[in-house]
Amino acid sequence: MAAAVFKLIPTTQQYDWGKVGLSSKVAQYASACKLPGFHLDEHKPYAELWMGTHVSSPSRLPDAQPLSEHLVAHPELVGERVIERFRDAGATAGNLPFLFKVLAIGKALSIQTHPDKAMAETLHRERPDVYKDANHKPEMALALTPFQAMCGFLPLPRIAAYLSVVPEFAALVPPAIRERFLAIASSTGQTGPTEKAALKDVFAAVMTADPPLFQPQLEKLVRRYEAGNVDAVEADVRELVVRLHSQFPGDIGVFCAFVLNHLTLAPGEAIFLAAGEPHAYVSGDIVECMATSDNVIRAGLTPKLRDVPNLVAGLTYTAAPASAHVVQPRAFDGAPYSTLYDPPIPEFAVVRVALPASQEERHPAVDGPSIAIVTEGAGAVTWGEGEGGQRLDVREGEVFFVGAGTAIGLVAGGGGQLVVHRAFVEADAGAA
Repeated sequence: MAAAVFKLIPTTQQYDWGKVGLSSKVAQYASACKLPGFHLDEHKPYAELWMGTHVSSPSRLPDAQPLSEHLVAHPELVGERVIERFRDAGATAGNLPFLFKVLAIGKALSIQTHPDKAMAETLHRERPDVYKDANHKPEMALALTPFQAMCGFLPLPRIAAYLSVVPEFAALVPPAIRERFLAIASSTGQTGPTEKAALKDVFAAVMTADPPLFQPQLEKLVRRYEAGNVDAVEADVRELVVRLHSQFPGDIGVFCAFVLNHLTLAPGEAIFLAAGEPHAYVSGDIVECMATSDNVIRAGLTPKLRDVPNLVAGLTYTAAPASAHVVQPRAFDGAPYSTLYDPPIPEFAVVRVALPASQEERHPAVDGPSIAIVTEGAGAVTWGEGEGGQRLDVREGEVFFVGAGTAIGLVAGGGGQLVVHRAFVEADAGAA
């Protein structure tokens, strides 16, 4: 019988937006656990650490066997019910329904969204070179360090306020569209079809503005902000606009500061982004979990391929405060040091464990597989009862797999706190 708990070898990704050298949590974890094949270069960015079975960068066992192959050979580690529920996501081929990551963000990521299942299937069929799978990609970001992001559309009155006092922003929206939006934004409703259509018209006008129109306006805006000529209404976005322009000079995505929420999360706080929600991560280190997909529709703040028509077409145009995206954590099965972040989708949930030195925490069995990473400290994972009990020592940066139906204990070492982030899926999660 295969071991129910075992270590995994994750992979790292070096994108130019990543934090450089050991300022990156990705590099810190890879260095701390002596990740095989990892060689630190203090002058290079380390953006992502991947944990899962996604074909683009799959995790492996210490003997180099791909995790998906091991799960095909030992389906009990995934669980019969999870395999059946996520058959369409490739579960019978050893593919987990979630992808777990660490991101270290030194420079803003692109203005982007992720398609829903129907749109993903269409995009993959029409452009498989760009959209490499047919799955949707709802995702959750949980802060490891102070984390800034833009997420979801601002409430309409707030966008209207910016249109009224920021002439450079207003200049990108044709007068008829602008006046209609201002009239609708003052109404009591915010999420009806009329309001969504008006918001879509404004956003589309901005994102499709021609460079000869928006680039001079952006230069004027940045010069004005740098000179300190700022209305009180726009004071809250001044720093963000200047920062984004310094990273992506002359990019239309800078104007998204006037239509998207901007928030800062403290460590331990999380946001969830459903399909069709516009967003851009700005700075900080996070743990991120998502449905197994790498589909991204980009439209700004990026040198990569932009697909503005599909981004504009694929958004929900739901306007709400940033708080609407914040995940409210709760206790995990009576474990006093464990906190559950459970977004409204079936593919994943995440537990954050913060154990004081020398303390122990028990997690009951769940009916699906888990992947966990030690994000601080050292300790051990235990499982099994009596003489059959087993123990696996773990330290910062190490990743381990927990098979379906396996109850575990986590034990912190005596030298300090042990923090573990554990992503898992259950067959009944999200069921009606």
